[in-house]
Amino acid sequence: MTIQPAKLSDPAVRAFVAAVNAHDREAFLSLLSDDATMSDDGSDRDLTEWIDREIFLSNGHLDVDNESQGGRALVAHYRNDAWGEMRTRWSFTVDDDGRITRFETGQA
Repeated sequence: MTIQPAKLSDPAVRAFVAAVNAHDREAFLSLLSDDATMSDDGSDRDLTEWIDREIFLSNGHLDVDNESQGGRALVAHYRNDAWGEMRTRWSFTVDDDGRITRFETGQA
């Protein structure tokens, strides 16, 4: 059973999932700190290039299966037009202002 995005515990993570699923790049970028970083399967990636390729130009979508660490760690089914669907893990670092400074994803 999936968790509806509106029911996710952490406000920044909730907004992140909502922006991904709405394909709203502007809203997504507004959630990130100016110096935000990310990694995919343990390798740091160029954030702008990665989000365009993996999310916004390929219709990325997250269905969250469960959350932990106060809502800052997710296990989700992620799908996009490039790779199909896979079970993934996501973790988030959020600053005191509620902006995401880093997210890490990879296959679960």
